[in-house]
Amino acid sequence: MKINATEIRVGMILEYRDDLWEVLKTNHVKPGKGGAFAQVEMKSLIKNTKLNERFRSSETVEKASLEEEKYNFLYSDDNNYYFMNPNSFEQINLSKNIVGDKGKMLTENLEVTISFHNENPLSILLPNQLTFVIESTDAAIKGQTVSSSYKPAILNNGINIQVPPFIENGDTIVLDTRTMEYVKKI
Repeated sequence: MKINATEIRVGMILEYRDDLWEVLKTNHVKPGKGGAFAQVEMKSLIKNTKLNERFRSSETVEKASLEEEKYNFLYSDDNNYYFMNPNSFEQINLSKNIVGDKGKMLTENLEVTISFHNENPLSILLPNQLTFVIESTDAAIKGQTVSSSYKPAILNNGINIQVPPFIENGDTIVLDTRTMEYVKKI
């Protein structure tokens, strides 16, 4: 399916130069002189390389036709993550390089969306928000303003994030899985 360059969004899979590319970053620029363009950073899903490309706003790119299915996470071993289709009970495994850093956020029975291209699994999409427990965080420094200051924290899965000063060890928080940012305390 052809889409306009201005419609490119983070997370999309594009067919470009005989390869499949996942969009990592996109920046729409309207310079004072010349036409508008989209600066796009992409990662190859097949060769595992990165590419920075500039598309004029009048250009079209091919969006990959993907089939998406819901799966539940079962378990992981040294090389793979294992998922089960809740309707057919069919099990599939994805290698750790397909899942990437998202694997740290997988918990048992978590429902995820897996994208397939020509029946080959390409990528995994987590729910937008997940809850985690703060394993350790620094003490808040007195006198800091609450609105702009954040402190480092380590979640129970080992991921490092920034949290507001009122968050303590053992607190349960909601994390935005797309931006890896703190959302709220539960």
